[in-house]
Amino acid sequence: MSDQHPGTVPAPPEDIWSTVDDLWAWLDGHRPLDEGREAAVLPRVLKLSEEVGEVAQAVIGATGRNPRKGTTHRWDDVEAELCDVVITALVALRTLTPRTREVFTRHLERVKQRSLGPGGEA
Repeated sequence: MSDQHPGTVPAPPEDIWSTVDDLWAWLDGHRPLDEGREAAVLPRVLKLSEEVGEVAQAVIGATGRNPRKGTTHRWDDVEAELCDVVITALVALRTLTPRTREVFTRHLERVKQRSLGPGGEA
């Protein structure tokens, strides 16, 4: 049983990047030994496509847009599926480079500058 009170938000992981590394290492330990890095990327990118499809399915279900099925999901299902997309993408990025944090942070800064301008504010 959790010590948290109902409605409280759990604390984020201490270091998201070490969790991404741990997930990558776990997946990497379960792939064929003769498979190179490039071959390892393919199933992880395909998994990303699968996760994006699950987001779409959850949105359709939350909005009841499939008349045959009606409302089958809630918006917290959409949130969870979006989190799965982010995690899967970061693990795929980690498969390409051990410098995941640096690569992502540098790219996020470029997107921030491009979108929000030099001051970084909207």
